[in-house]
Amino acid sequence: MPSPTSTPTTTSIHPATTLGPVALTVSDLAASRQFYEQASGLRASDRDDGAVELAAQDGRPLVVLHGDSAAPRLNRRATGLFHLAILFPSRLDLAFALARLAEARWPLDGASDHLVSEALYLSDPDGNGIELYRDRPRDEWRYDNGALEMSTLPLDLRDVLGELSQATGPQQIAPAGTKMGHVHLQVSDIPESEAFYNGVLGFDVMVRGYPGALFVSAGGYHHHLGLNTWHSAGSGPPAPGSVGLRHYEVQLPEPTELAAVLGRVHAAGIEATEVSGGTLVRDPSGNGVLLTAN
Repeated sequence: MPSPTSTPTTTSIHPATTLGPVALTVSDLAASRQFYEQASGLRASDRDDGAVELAAQDGRPLVVLHGDSAAPRLNRRATGLFHLAILFPSRLDLAFALARLAEARWPLDGASDHLVSEALYLSDPDGNGIELYRDRPRDEWRYDNGALEMSTLPLDLRDVLGELSQATGPQQIAPAGTKMGHVHLQVSDIPESEAFYNGVLGFDVMVRGYPGALFVSAGGYHHHLGLNTWHSAGSGPPAPGSVGLRHYEVQLPEPTELAAVLGRVHAAGIEATEVSGGTLVRDPSGNGVLLTAN
């Protein structure tokens, strides 16, 4: 596809923009369904197209799984998903999530305090990355000369589990208000990605301080999208139909806001395809972005 102009836009995406479901291809639909139900607390339901939709207690879909036993395996050096990030309403809910992982005996890949949030990291049976996290209140976020401060510090898991002293019983299902907080992508080039996500879609750049990475958001959030080249610098997308990211959804608050974004997409010469539920575009690294309006 044509590369978008590198000149950033002066028009920001609407501050109420949020992220919707992340669609994945998995090699064993039954195993992945069991994993997401047990480890994340999401509840599965079958769709008419054979996919499995995973939702929190309020029915909000967060992940959609498409099974394909013949799909090429996940290529960690290709562009695609670094991790999807499920945001819980409170620290207590994060503690419940950690307890569910312990009960399911599913290992963590890591656990970090990012100053703005506290996060648990793991991988699904195919190696797709997952973050389970909670945000600190915005009035606790720190800024240095207008730039948001984020870091990667060790997270005290015992302290997180200490929140369970307030609990009256186990939490088997992720609570209402759980949502897709952000999506972190592997991209081939940061300037190209910035030109697309900031210059065309209109997400605001929030953090540049991580080498090989960029974080962008709507409405002053710490990040709705992480973009990194840590394993994928100069790489292309994976083989068609591979295990991993199919697309993720960007939800505009109303049709006029979606039309404004699509106007910039068309002006940049980027191909846009009308599909069921929205308009599919691809970033310069081939990652699928489904643009929708609530």
